Amino acid sequence: MVNLRTAPIQRGDKIIERKIRYDSTVVEYSCMLLKAQNQNFVLFHEILDSFTMIANQQKKLTISKGSYTIAYYWKDRPYNLYIWRDNKGNYIGSYFNIVKNTYMIDNLVSFEDLIIDILVLPNGDYFILDEDELPKPLDEFEDGLVQQTLNSLTDSLDILLTQIISETENHYKHEELLLWLNNR
Repeated sequence: MVNLRTAPIQRGDKIIERKIRYDSTVVEYSCMLLKAQNQNFVLFHEILDSFTMIANQQKKLTISKGSYTIAYYWKDRPYNLYIWRDNKGNYIGSYFNIVKNTYMIDNLVSFEDLIIDILVLPNGDYFILDEDELPKPLDEFEDGLVQQTLNSLTDSLDILLTQIISETENHYKHEELLLWLNNR
C-alpha cells in the first residue's frame, strides 16, 4: 500500500471504518477522527438511518436518525466499543464488537468481526448477541478466543463502561459534536 498522505491525521479528518465480517463481506462507514494515539483511535459517526438492536423478546434498543456514535478501537484489545448518544447528547447505550486484527493506517480503521457482540442498555443490563450465528460452539469458536474475551468483558463491564462513558462526557462534549452533526 502506497502512503500518499503527507500531513499527520488530525481531529475532524475523515476516517473510514472498515468492518470485515466473518463471511469476508466488507462494510464501510464514513467517520470523523476524534483522537488518535499509539494504540487506539476514537471516531465519531453520525447515525443517518434509524436501526433497532434486538436483545431478546422483551428488550430492544432503537438508535434514531440524528443520534451518533463515539467509537473506540484498540490495536491491542480483542474488541471495540461504540457509545451511542441521542441528538441531545444523552447516553442511550453501548455495543461491544469482539474482533481481531484491528489496524489503523492513515484514514482507515479496519477490523475483523468475530460475530459475538454485547449490547448494553442504559440501565446496565447487557445481552450477548448473535451466538446463534456461530459456525461452531462458542467454546470452540476461534480456538476459544471469543469465549475468553466475552468472559473478560462481562467480568469487567461495569468498571470499563463507567470509565469510558465518563471519558466521552468529559473529552467529547455534545456541544462540540453538535457542530459536526449540523455541518456534514
